[in-house]
Amino acid sequence: MVTRSYLAETLEDLRDYVTDTLCQIDQLEYGAFPLTERLLLRDGAPCGLYFCLHGPRAVKLVAIWDAALNLVLFYGANGQRLQRTQLSAGPPLPAPRAAA
Repeated sequence: MVTRSYLAETLEDLRDYVTDTLCQIDQLEYGAFPLTERLLLRDGAPCGLYFCLHGPRAVKLVAIWDAALNLVLFYGANGQRLQRTQLSAGPPLPAPRAAA
């Protein structure tokens, strides 16, 4: 498994890095497939983000950012962990949305 480091000052920096890395893992064209994200909560408080790149033929590549550890874990379409990136500084987490 590959270990890297990265500086993500904003959430947009982190999104771009995650999208680029997931595209490189499966040799996909950057920007050709949608990236969705979901806020992860622990005891009701934000603790990270779940990213999913929806590729061709229902392929899904995933990255999970643990904000407490400033660590991003990348998973391939088969669920195998392929890379981990230690963030030297992470962006602030977005606030959870109120339930409607």
